[in-house]
Amino acid sequence: MPSNELAAGPPVPVTPTTSAAEDVIHDIGFRHYDGARFGRGWIVRSLLVETVRGIFGLGRPAKSKIMPWVLFGILMLPPLIIALWVILTGGKDLPLSYTGYLSSMQFVISLFVAGAAPYCVSRDLRHGVIPLYLSRPMKRSDYALAKFGGLSIGLFLVLAVPETLLLLGAVLAKLSIGHQLAGWAGGIAISAILALALSSVGLVIAAFTPRRGLGVAAIVTTLLVASGMSFVLSGIAEQKGYLKLSDYVAMLDPFRLVDGLAVAWFGVSSSSSTAPPPGALGGTVFALVAAALVGGGVAILVRRYRKVGVV
Repeated sequence: MPSNELAAGPPVPVTPTTSAAEDVIHDIGFRHYDGARFGRGWIVRSLLVETVRGIFGLGRPAKSKIMPWVLFGILMLPPLIIALWVILTGGKDLPLSYTGYLSSMQFVISLFVAGAAPYCVSRDLRHGVIPLYLSRPMKRSDYALAKFGGLSIGLFLVLAVPETLLLLGAVLAKLSIGHQLAGWAGGIAISAILALALSSVGLVIAAFTPRRGLGVAAIVTTLLVASGMSFVLSGIAEQKGYLKLSDYVAMLDPFRLVDGLAVAWFGVSSSSSTAPPPGALGGTVFALVAAALVGGGVAILVRRYRKVGVV
């Protein structure tokens, strides 16, 4: 009886039917791209522009446009009324300074920041799409800085347009052009600083709250509490006789902080109940605190995104 090996017969060599060189990538109809490929700078710039557009609801559903444009309209209303009043009554000066306008509209500005900051970052966190952004030649710090820059630019536009409307009303009322241009320039400068400060605070809070509703509530609460604490502590220090401490406590509130810079740099009257410390020392301290607020907020934001989306 033959053995199993003999019964099975000699081994038959197996020849591969398809070699590696014959593998085929099938073309299923996608359009090929043969044009120029843009780099990291173009991607960051596109993200920044898209952030600015999204803050105002551009390119988004109609309901997303309601809140930002309503708030923007509210911010435009007082300058329009003031401009018409000065033109019709022949006033000699604006009843509200360019820098004082910012503090007078504190609540509306806070609402705008609270609505815009969570849009910038909360949705990406909630849907976990950060790794998709990073699949392109873009760093985590690029994403954070693009969002910060987009929010800052959008908020600056919201603040600068009403300031310019005040200037237009003053020009039509034939007020002193040199004086009004100087006041407008100071208002624009303070608007830029306030936009940077509020953007840093708003984005840091929003970056830790993926739920947009919670982010809105947290930002509004933080800004209102900071303002309330600033006034309360200033009042207590003033009652105790610590007048300089009372003035410096104003730095707890971003709005009073930039108001102090306006007083120190441009010599305008303070819009709050207590004037910041005068002289070079007061202006320097307020400037350093403003720089620390913005720089610290950006640093925290960049550090936050070093760990987001890591797998």
